[in-house]
Amino acid sequence: MRHIIGYAATGTAVVALTLAGCGSGGGSGNGAKTGTSTASETTLTTADVKNVGTVVTDGKGYVLYRFDADSANPTKVTCYDACAKLWPAATAQGGITTKGIDKNLVSTVKRTDGTTQLTLAGWPLYRYTKDDEPKEAYGQGVDGTWFAVTPTGAKASGTPATNTGGTGY
Repeated sequence: MRHIIGYAATGTAVVALTLAGCGSGGGSGNGAKTGTSTASETTLTTADVKNVGTVVTDGKGYVLYRFDADSANPTKVTCYDACAKLWPAATAQGGITTKGIDKNLVSTVKRTDGTTQLTLAGWPLYRYTKDDEPKEAYGQGVDGTWFAVTPTGAKASGTPATNTGGTGY
């Protein structure tokens, strides 16, 4: 019985906190959002990463990548299974907020597992599991096929100070 009461109290606190955050919005008429994002939004922003340049990051500041084996026109995802364990898809949840990125370049694609993956200029976006901290770009140039993505969807041309290598797919 104590556990049920504890779960009920926790659930009530979560609902209260969620509702408290729902009152602020910064939407504009064109669908682009500014300001703080809610839990149901995915944020893409830009960051300057040492030796790599200006790249796209997720809402927590982690660098996003594109994979040369994928395609942008038409959008095609090829990183699944073992590849996706090392290079997890950058997924979208709810609306998408952008800062420093043309909202018209941002879209999504359905993966075979049913999740919704973010795309930029048609390129599916990924994280790299060896990036332990925001603004790390250890995936830059891995196997000559993985590159941090710029705000226009192009490959970043720099190289990180220390590249941990990886398994290309």
